[in-house]
Amino acid sequence: MEITWWGHATCTVEDSGTRVLTDPLFARRLAHLRRRRGAPPPPEAAVADVALVSHLHADHLHVPSLARLAPGTRLLVPRGARRQVPSLRRLAHLRLTEVVPGDEIQVGALLVRVVPARHDGRRLPVGPHLSPALGYVIEGTARTYFAGDTGLFDSMADEVGPVDVALLPVGGWGPHLGAGHLDAGRAAEALALLKPRSAVPVHYGTYWPIGMDAVRPHEFHAPGHEFVRLAAEHARGVTVHRPEHGERVRPEVAR
Repeated sequence: MEITWWGHATCTVEDSGTRVLTDPLFARRLAHLRRRRGAPPPPEAAVADVALVSHLHADHLHVPSLARLAPGTRLLVPRGARRQVPSLRRLAHLRLTEVVPGDEIQVGALLVRVVPARHDGRRLPVGPHLSPALGYVIEGTARTYFAGDTGLFDSMADEVGPVDVALLPVGGWGPHLGAGHLDAGRAAEALALLKPRSAVPVHYGTYWPIGMDAVRPHEFHAPGHEFVRLAAEHARGVTVHRPEHGERVRPEVAR
């Protein structure tokens, strides 16, 4: 079982001969955001059996990145995504399925369970909540939880269920995190609730607003190291892997 972090919330999870890609984002620039660390992922990063999209924000559902996936790739998106993001209809080469919490999708030898997240799932910052924000649990050799974007909530462990590995967001792409996000401290508290064997911090240290290099730069550079430090205090039994961009790790799983 192996995990490669490509930057932001984009990871490849390889388990039981199946490749899972999370929130694909391969762009050097996205609107006012510029990739500041790590080279853009290589072409092989777009090779997957299934891609999981956690919510409709453009840094998680990025249509040009999804367009790079090979014909026939399965794509799981929150219910209502086609309606909210009409450009998804151009991706006729993908096998797109809209999902909600509680759904279970078989992909090769893996079972992908859809779980809730506490985050604003809208495509735009106005309008009704028509699409939920989601997390996913990938069950194979290991049970790997990809949290997408989420806030901390008391029922997290019950709603996610037992997991071996947790991919948790520990930061963002700007100097301030609003409601519905995890920073390094709240992510460490989430570990204490979830009690996985291993954890990997994601969603930090990749994109930053253009022209804001001097505005709270520690919020860009520090979250991964802070998560390692705070996880040792709040969840001492969890092994934290902090990969660099493009680095592959092999978390310990139960045999």
